[in-house]
Formats: sequence, C-alpha cells, structure tokens
Amino acid sequence: MNWNTSSTFTPVGLTLRGQPAHKIVRTLGDAAHMLITDWPSDDGEEYVSAVKACVDAISGQIAPEQFREAFLRAADEAGIAALTVVHR
Repeated sequence: MNWNTSSTFTPVGLTLRGQPAHKIVRTLGDAAHMLITDWPSDDGEEYVSAVKACVDAISGQIAPEQFREAFLRAADEAGIAALTVVHR
C-alpha cells in the first residue's frame, strides 16, 4: 500500500465549513484522512463509494484518477465546493 501516491492524481482544492475552511488534497493519504476525519457526513451513497475507491486505489486495484472521480462525486453530494489545483 502506498498512502502518499501522488503520480497521476490531480490535486483537488476543497472549501469546507469551519476551520480550516480550505484544504488541498494531493495524495491518497490526504484523501483518506479527509474522508475519515473531516467529511461532514458519512452516510451518503457517494461517500461510501469514495471510501471504497480510496481503499482500492491505495491497494493498487484502481488508478488514483479513478478514485479522484469518486472523491469529486462525494464532495458534490456533501455540498463541498471542489476545484482542480493547477501549478504553474
């Protein structure tokens, strides 16, 4: 398992309620931490799919970008604004 996989994972900026209000998710480890500790709701269908996809990506069963798609759907379900982070 590689918790800090960042290759092919396009970073996502999230706007949350509370402190800190903004987070950037760069790795699968960041995403796992976010889903477990900072997610506003843990009972949505897309949330459950994102958690499963995160485990699958960490274990190498799916590509990190496939997980990212599930993560973005879960963010939308939870009302979390998500932006692609572009580095120049």
